[in-house]
Amino acid sequence: MEEILAQLTEAAKKGDKNLLELSVEAARRRATVGEISFALEKVFGRHVPKENIVRGAYSKEATTKSGDKGKNEFEVALNTVKGFAKIEGRNPRILVAKMGQDGHDRGAKVIASGFADLGFDVDVGGLFQTPEEVARQAIDNDVHVVGVSSLAAGHKTLVPALKQALKKQGGDHIVLICGGVIPQGDYDFLLSNGASMVFGPGTKVTDAASQIVGLLEKRPKK
Repeated sequence: MEEILAQLTEAAKKGDKNLLELSVEAARRRATVGEISFALEKVFGRHVPKENIVRGAYSKEATTKSGDKGKNEFEVALNTVKGFAKIEGRNPRILVAKMGQDGHDRGAKVIASGFADLGFDVDVGGLFQTPEEVARQAIDNDVHVVGVSSLAAGHKTLVPALKQALKKQGGDHIVLICGGVIPQGDYDFLLSNGASMVFGPGTKVTDAASQIVGLLEKRPKK
């Protein structure tokens, strides 16, 4: 396996061979995605994503392009968030997290932007984080919620690990939710292993925000 990974790195340097073909061969020899990625990273470096949130895009879409129904749904969710902030003394705060080798962050940023427009304080975690790193950031930022975005099928390993990391680091009071491309057959497993809610494809941002606030209002105080 080490030989094929070295060949992959060398091919990346010279640009004389098909990197996909070599990557597939490395996988056949039981190399992990991380090992294959690292072999290429030695030459190309690691992608550093921007963690900025685009504000105003979701509210404009909801209130101008979706008609009266979209406007009403947005206002209801916004008022729900404002009601929570008035009682709690601060806005609901959420950390949108990506873990493992899941590099698909566009959807997570869309959700983060939508929640920000609805009055949430939003933190966006970096790509490729470990459960321990996410737990530490969540606790340090004093968030109410960690929203795990999963589009690479690692949720059944990473979500329970994150729950344990939160508990170990003193953040067991933080609500854990999941979203993304998650098979419905996995929902019960996640709900039994740390997640309080799972939002699948097609979920409206306004519905998710209102449900999360409702859950926070019922949670035990830390």
